[in-house]
Amino acid sequence: MKLTRLVGMALCVALLAGCASGPVRRVSEPSARIQQLTVRADGSWSTDLRIENFSSIAMRFDRIDLALTVAGQDAGRLSAQPALSIGKESADVVTVTLAPNAAAKLAVADALAAGRGVDYTLKGTVAATPDNTRQRSFKIDRNSALSPAPGLPGVLR
Repeated sequence: MKLTRLVGMALCVALLAGCASGPVRRVSEPSARIQQLTVRADGSWSTDLRIENFSSIAMRFDRIDLALTVAGQDAGRLSAQPALSIGKESADVVTVTLAPNAAAKLAVADALAAGRGVDYTLKGTVAATPDNTRQRSFKIDRNSALSPAPGLPGVLR
């Protein structure tokens, strides 16, 4: 009887000790991708950049500096200082305007005219501050593709 009580009390103490540590605070590498690219009337591009926070805590995204390559052509840099807070395991969108290089502009115009998609690459860094601690820099290296959006001329998604 005493042994059963002793084992029961030990289990209760172990369970309570396990609760004392609190939730796990995990900082994971964020991700960035182009959600939408719109060719504007003046030839510039409006890019909706989707920033994804995979961490278990909120992060404030302070700086974005990404080299964009479209259809194998250097398009330019997507640079912004959004000061955007994104909650844990969540995402948000930042719109960045870009005056693309001529070769990339022609590659996107050709793809839109032909109704086909284009591959793109984002390489660079995103600076973020996890939950009011020190700022960290995260490397981004993403390869993906964009396709024409039906019914939306000049838009790739």
